[in-house]
Amino acid sequence: MTKVNVRNILIHIICMYSMLHIENVSTSCQSHQQGKIKELPLLGAEVLQVHAPPFVTKESVSSETHGHTPAFSRVQRRRSFIKKKKERAGIANGETAKGSDGGGGTTTEDISVPKDLDLIALPQLCFPGGLQIASEQREDSYHYLVFTDVFGNRTHAVVVQYYRPIQVRRIISVVGGLCCSSVLSQVFNLRPLQIGLPSREDKDRPAVDLDLHLPFLCFRPRQLLQIITSLLIEQRVVLLSCDWARLTLLAESLMLFIHPLVWQHPFVPILSRQMLDFLMAPTAYLMGCHLHHYEEVAAETDDLILVNIDDGTVSSSWSDGIDLPDVPLAAAECFITRVEGLQVHYDLEVCHLGDSTEVNARRAQRKQWQSKLNTHIQNITLELIVNIFREVHDHLNYEHRVFNSEEFLRSREPADQPFYKKVLDTHIFHSFLRDRLTRKMDAFTRMELSTRTEAYRLRSMTESPRRPTMQELARKYTSPESRLSKRLGASLPNLGESGGSLSPQRPVRFFKLPEFPPPLAYHYVQNYYQEMITLLGKAISGAASGDSSLLARYHYLRGFVNTVAGKRLDALEDFQNLYKTDTDIFPGELVNALVDSLQEGEQALADRRPEIKHLISRVKRDHERERARHVDEGVKRFQLPKKHMQLEDFVRHVQESGIVKDQGTIHRLFEALTVGQQKQVDPETFRVFYTFWKETEAEAQEVALPASALEHLEANECVFKLSSSVKTSHGVGKIAMTQRRLFLLTEGRPGYMEVTKFRDIEDVKISSAPFLLLRIPSLKIKTTLRKETFEVNLKSEVDLWHLMVKEMWAGRKMADNHKDPQYMQQALTNALLMDAVVGCLQSQKAIFAATKLAHFDRMKLEVPLMVPKSTSETLKHKINPSLGLTSPQAVDVLLYTPGQLGVSSDSEGDGNPKLWCALSDGKVVVFDAASWSMQQNQVQVGTSRVNCMLGVDRQQVWIGSQDSVIYIISTRSMSCNKQLTDHRSEVTGLPKVAYSCSAEGAVIVWDVSTLQVRKQFQVSCDRLQSVQLCNGTLWCCKYTDCIMEVWKNGMLHRKISLPEEQLWTACIDVGELCVWHLREPTKPFQRIQLPDCAGVTCLIKVKNQIWVGGRGWSSGKSRGKIYVVDAQRHTVEKELVAHTDCVQALCSAEDRYVLSGAAREDGKIAIWKVE
Repeated sequence: MTKVNVRNILIHIICMYSMLHIENVSTSCQSHQQGKIKELPLLGAEVLQVHAPPFVTKESVSSETHGHTPAFSRVQRRRSFIKKKKERAGIANGETAKGSDGGGGTTTEDISVPKDLDLIALPQLCFPGGLQIASEQREDSYHYLVFTDVFGNRTHAVVVQYYRPIQVRRIISVVGGLCCSSVLSQVFNLRPLQIGLPSREDKDRPAVDLDLHLPFLCFRPRQLLQIITSLLIEQRVVLLSCDWARLTLLAESLMLFIHPLVWQHPFVPILSRQMLDFLMAPTAYLMGCHLHHYEEVAAETDDLILVNIDDGTVSSSWSDGIDLPDVPLAAAECFITRVEGLQVHYDLEVCHLGDSTEVNARRAQRKQWQSKLNTHIQNITLELIVNIFREVHDHLNYEHRVFNSEEFLRSREPADQPFYKKVLDTHIFHSFLRDRLTRKMDAFTRMELSTRTEAYRLRSMTESPRRPTMQELARKYTSPESRLSKRLGASLPNLGESGGSLSPQRPVRFFKLPEFPPPLAYHYVQNYYQEMITLLGKAISGAASGDSSLLARYHYLRGFVNTVAGKRLDALEDFQNLYKTDTDIFPGELVNALVDSLQEGEQALADRRPEIKHLISRVKRDHERERARHVDEGVKRFQLPKKHMQLEDFVRHVQESGIVKDQGTIHRLFEALTVGQQKQVDPETFRVFYTFWKETEAEAQEVALPASALEHLEANECVFKLSSSVKTSHGVGKIAMTQRRLFLLTEGRPGYMEVTKFRDIEDVKISSAPFLLLRIPSLKIKTTLRKETFEVNLKSEVDLWHLMVKEMWAGRKMADNHKDPQYMQQALTNALLMDAVVGCLQSQKAIFAATKLAHFDRMKLEVPLMVPKSTSETLKHKINPSLGLTSPQAVDVLLYTPGQLGVSSDSEGDGNPKLWCALSDGKVVVFDAASWSMQQNQVQVGTSRVNCMLGVDRQQVWIGSQDSVIYIISTRSMSCNKQLTDHRSEVTGLPKVAYSCSAEGAVIVWDVSTLQVRKQFQVSCDRLQSVQLCNGTLWCCKYTDCIMEVWKNGMLHRKISLPEEQLWTACIDVGELCVWHLREPTKPFQRIQLPDCAGVTCLIKVKNQIWVGGRGWSSGKSRGKIYVVDAQRHTVEKELVAHTDCVQALCSAEDRYVLSGAAREDGKIAIWKVE
């Protein structure tokens, strides 16, 4: 859905001439017929009349006593420019304007006059080649206009030119001259209109009513790439053609081709001959003019890109060739391949089909073909934009809204850098960056996510610094053809001929508008609106309850008609329904305007309608929140600091640089750089540190490994550190470090020798070997796989390598024992920061400073690396949902949704099971539960804490929030476009499908298919914490100390005061469980004591076990603990410790695994095996 200016205006433009002009026209026509002149003269034209519905105001109706006049009669009020000219002349001469009744009075402007259109210049655009006289009848012709205001809003118009005989004398005889008139109108005609209601697509993509294949008929793919490049680098582009209609059609198609990037500069597809001076504008623009002005335009103006539509050529006005940077090679080749597979000739496409004699059937067939082709073309051009800017997000800092352009350029292929250097400085790219930094879920983001390779997904799961993998190095040193782009080429999707994961074509529905009333008067227009509202009401009643996308379009359209009909409350009710059907098309600005325009009586009526009252309060609250927020949405480029930095400023600059995001790591880096001095970092130290870090990255890009080394290393391994040539116990060579191992690159005859994997290290120490009168320090590494110790003489680097290897060894041990690969990635970052600190300080204190970063090596001494046996045997894996954030986030709620068999690969989404993780402030992260890779970085559901989640029909996830809203996410599209707003307090529970509860005691039963409230009742309590449906009875848990049993009709059956067959309960501040016997309520409950437990926060049943999460004590420290209780014997079977903070969430994955999420200090998810 896009916001459009809905204005139906009808403008008559005629040629105006005096008696003298008539004689001149008559003489010219006779001379032309006699062959004395070749061309007939051009005439002047101006606007005669303007009509806009409803054409009369409501007040004017009361003054009429004889009914309504026809729409175009001379009695009806309209704007007459002939009369206005005379009145202005009379007033200028001191005359007083008289009313039609001869009495005195003042003239009034008619409300139908559009104030934002220049009606004086309009005839020039309707007749861009001039108003011509023809000696013979010509075919009617159309062309299209686009008016853009200062805010970038566009109004579109259609011009039809048709020829009619004119009378050049006041006598009856008619001379053979013809004059053309013009009508500028949106199509409200004599026949019923059809308005398309497409299924849900990108709300920011404009509706397409163009033949998008026309540019491919005019230009070859490489020429189209040149035109797109000239737009992306914001050149001055001029389109030229002999056909006025082609100019606008091609210009509008180009705007769609660069979507979601938005053209930020003047957009004038048609310039009349009087407007050619516009081409002298110094700014970038896209304009169009007639082809016979080509030589004039090329000679008078420099630095133009001239696009000849008729010849299919692209040239420049300053040289014979065209000096434009090439589109990145891999993206260009992919685009050309896709375009060559297009079938853009309709007759060839349908030649095997039978020819229908039904005109409407043929039209429908042609329209269906065009719609399918348009969808394919939009996917191809969107894929081009995605392939060009795919890796931009790798160089963004979302917290500080910074784009590291230098690092992005450095990571591009040398041949592609000229293109990116020009694009990065444009307004169009700056606007694109703003959308990326706000994590906008548009067509670009959806395609970028859906076309990521699994290797890229896994690589994005780590926070280790970027280095080329062995797979990329192998590609680099094989053949030129295979290294088109070591990053982009590896990530291009194999979409195949069918389009693969590209967006499928959406079905289109049609709604027929009623006949437009011939007398365009107030009552008739109001009746027309009412008839349209009635028809839309019938369409809503007849639509399938599950087709929420279609219902949303109906409600949107009816709300809009109610708005123009003056029925504000009915309009608000329709827009309120968008929350349950599709919030993406909710017209926020229009609803704000409606709320502000409510009269006192309407406000009183709104207070009596709960849905509208809630909508109004919510709109006002959101509006005030937006006004108070004042978020700077600008984009900053990374710059080195220019003054001394305290800790807070240092953290910000390091995060902006992209080196590391974790605040704890940056704090340790600050301590390292300020050892022995005042606690602030000077700009020069930061500059040297940053430069050393980037130089190390650049050196890693140029690492040359022999084929023997590539064979022994895994595909995703990267070389992070390479020593100078040193002497070892196995010969001379260089020591290389990856995230998994150390190995030796022997010199002389290049070879590979593995030193050790980090997990196999037994001891690392520094020793000194005698050499002449000196003792040379060396590093000795003892492993469990070899008897002999590996010794290497690293000279001055020995202390640094000693620290790095010990940190990597400790990180690997932590990762293996805790089943958490993130420990290894953090250890690697620490080791590389040690290297940069030593290279930066270059002093005696450098090694001591580097020890501040030995985080895991120090942890190894402070806490035991081994975990309890029961924990180690049950724990399967750990994942970090806060990856990429500056600090860990609390895991508030977890939800597992099973996979869907039979889901095709080209469907939207996939059939794999998913893990949904709710973090603080309404952030939801989604993991693929088959590989535990992050599938969706973040889905935003409001800004408040999430309290509960529930999977519904395997197609939706319902999320209850503290802001009293239930958000609904589609499991296919991973977008949140529906909301349930019937609760008036925070949603605290979603126990089963169709049930929800909120804190003030409201319980709502929903109809899942229609999202309507089936039943609602109130439970009397201070705070309703959760509800559970069991054996037909709803059990309600208060926040304090009681449980209430409620019948399905909402009546309270009984209240049980504190402390299938059983009901298990627990308290947040007591380390025990209570088991209630439902069939024998009088029987005392049983208490189960949990050892070393300080409180319970969550519990679930899995098979015959009760898994209990909370906090307790382990090794004298407060830890997050999980207790596994036998449901039959009521005994604690296991006591699991894997979180450093309280366990806040538990969920079961098909009774095979249990997943636990911890509070903010830990912020990780543990995956446990169920026995």
